[in-house]
Amino acid sequence: MSAHPSSIAGTPSNALRIAVLEDDIELRETILLPGLRDFGFDVCGAGSADELYRHMLGRRFDMVVLDIGLPHEDGFSVAQRLRGSSSVGIVMLTGHTTSADRIRGLSESADAYLSKPVVLAELAATLHSLARRLRPAASGPAPGQWRLDTDGWCLRSPADHSIALTQAERCILTLLMASPGTPVKRETLIATLTDNAYDFDPHRLEMLVHRLRGKIADGSGEALPLRAVRGTGYVMLR
Repeated sequence: MSAHPSSIAGTPSNALRIAVLEDDIELRETILLPGLRDFGFDVCGAGSADELYRHMLGRRFDMVVLDIGLPHEDGFSVAQRLRGSSSVGIVMLTGHTTSADRIRGLSESADAYLSKPVVLAELAATLHSLARRLRPAASGPAPGQWRLDTDGWCLRSPADHSIALTQAERCILTLLMASPGTPVKRETLIATLTDNAYDFDPHRLEMLVHRLRGKIADGSGEALPLRAVRGTGYVMLR
């Protein structure tokens, strides 16, 4: 069986540390936590405010994603407590969609407010954007060209749109963008996605590239200059 791209490498040691406070076990354990790990975050889950506070006694988090409708202590109260005792970034992820709730969340404590159901790529992009505001990145390539930032987990377009990447997408683009204008063999790209290339369906690479192009076009309105090279692989044009 082919290895899943997200299992290729462990979470990077410099990954952003995220705590997810969500009392819906299925949403937390089967969607949010594995999904955010696939976008490169070091993630820890909690089902209640008390559990989150216990986690925070033993480790430091860069940001907290929290629901509003929680048992015992609601998300607004948790956010106020966090804001008063730490510099952690706060993203509210909630089914409360009224303008009053959004205004209250943003004006009292939250840095960002997203409504359920949330698209994981949108949540990941929000977390990366918040991380840049909280901890400005070192200067890199100037706007006007395609480039990777946030330790390679976001692609920024020439117009400075930001698109959050999954681990598989990051692997492919890191390799292609390291040698712009030079074709990279399919076998080389596949080797970054799995440790068993012989059991990897090459059509998965084609589908990944196809979806990546569409995702970037939808997210930025710009066409990624990634081209197929017949009989060889792919090339990232300058």
